Amino acid sequence: MPYLNPQVLSATTMIGDEVKNADGESLGKIEEIMIDRTNGHVAYAVLSFGGFLGVGDKLFAVPWNSLTLNAPDHSFRLDVDKERLENAPGFDKNNWPKSPDRAFIDEVYSFYDVEPYYSSHAGN
Repeated sequence: MPYLNPQVLSATTMIGDEVKNADGESLGKIEEIMIDRTNGHVAYAVLSFGGFLGVGDKLFAVPWNSLTLNAPDHSFRLDVDKERLENAPGFDKNNWPKSPDRAFIDEVYSFYDVEPYYSSHAGN
C-alpha cells in the first residue's frame, strides 16, 4: 500500500526505495539509514549507485535532509545529476566508514552544501 504523506516512517519501509534526480533519472536506491546514537538524528542515508546486479556498486553517504520524499511514487528525490554523484564521497560496500567519523560526515555534508545535523545552525 503506498504511503500518501506520512510524518513518521519505519526505516525498513524506506530501505530499497529508489532515489531519482529532478530529471527523473534513477540515482540508485537506499541501502541503509544511519542513526547517530548520541543524539538520535539520522546522520545519513546510504545510497547504492552503479554496478551491475550488485557487482561493482559504490555506496554513497547522502545527508538525510538532502532527500525529498515522493510518497506516491515510493521514492526519494536528490537534486544532483549522475556525473556529480559519481564524484561524491563514497565507500566500498566491504569497507564502511568507522563510526563515529565526524570528518567523513563533514566531508559528505560539505559536498552537498548542507549544514550538518549536529550543527547549532541546522535547525534540527
